[in-house]
Amino acid sequence: MVLVAAAGEGLRSAETAELHIAGAESNVAVGLTHLGRRAEWFSRVGADPFGSRILEALRLRGVETPRVVEDGTRQTGVYFKDVVDGRSDVLYYRARSAASAMSPADLAGLRLAERRVCHLSGITAALSESCNDLVDAVLSGRSGDVVTSFDVNFRPRLWASERAAPVLLEHARRADIVFVGRDEAAELWGTATADEVRELLPDVGALVVKDADVGATSFVGTERVHVPAPSVDVVEPIGAGDAFAAGYLDGRLGGADERTCLRRGHVMAAHALRHRGDTPDPGPAQRLRELAAIGEEEWNALRFAVQEETVRW
Repeated sequence: MVLVAAAGEGLRSAETAELHIAGAESNVAVGLTHLGRRAEWFSRVGADPFGSRILEALRLRGVETPRVVEDGTRQTGVYFKDVVDGRSDVLYYRARSAASAMSPADLAGLRLAERRVCHLSGITAALSESCNDLVDAVLSGRSGDVVTSFDVNFRPRLWASERAAPVLLEHARRADIVFVGRDEAAELWGTATADEVRELLPDVGALVVKDADVGATSFVGTERVHVPAPSVDVVEPIGAGDAFAAGYLDGRLGGADERTCLRRGHVMAAHALRHRGDTPDPGPAQRLRELAAIGEEEWNALRFAVQEETVRW
């Protein structure tokens, strides 16, 4: 998907804008490749300049795209980032986009059973009935040793909570790893705390409940782990959730303990929060992992400042 954004101002008054490549699953793929993992992204794009730009940008970031379909009958999806009263808002233009035509038929050549992790999001489920069927097919029909990862990613501009709530809950219940914000869980399902979300999703292998600048809590079996979020000079929140998922999944792929997985998620999210754009370069992967491994006292004093290249603690 292509993101159109006016730097630091609202679309209503902007005279120029910038083009970026964005999208929940592709953001996670970019984050994982930055951390040294091999990642492939699948979708449908239009056979148009926007689609070509997406594929070129992802390949330059190390993401494999051999099975992406270039659709000559539909356009590439676009969304616009607006700034209203200092806060970012998103306007989607994805009706009849190439991605919205994805369906279970697209799964035939993806060899999902050979993958270690397959990551999906609720945004894909919101695009169309056939896209929702695709998400359903992956989560209900997985085979082999593939681990399914699902980010709830509720977007009110794409579908109403009344319609989304039962669909996203059912998807989450069938995934191996689930990411959800405490605020979106409250809006969708009426839960107030991370523990209440766990009561709603008791059988999910690894449930991660994110609570903005407070921290993240994971539930793996009977284990409950909470890691506070480091202090961050926030420039923009868009893309931070995807960065968190990439960091967390990197930890899981490397066999790290749950606390380290959450810390890697926080470190990746912190770098996204202090930059504009969905996939800023967070710096050397080894440095990111070292930050996630610092002592408890150092972690609690950690701060990611906008004006500095180094991180203070």
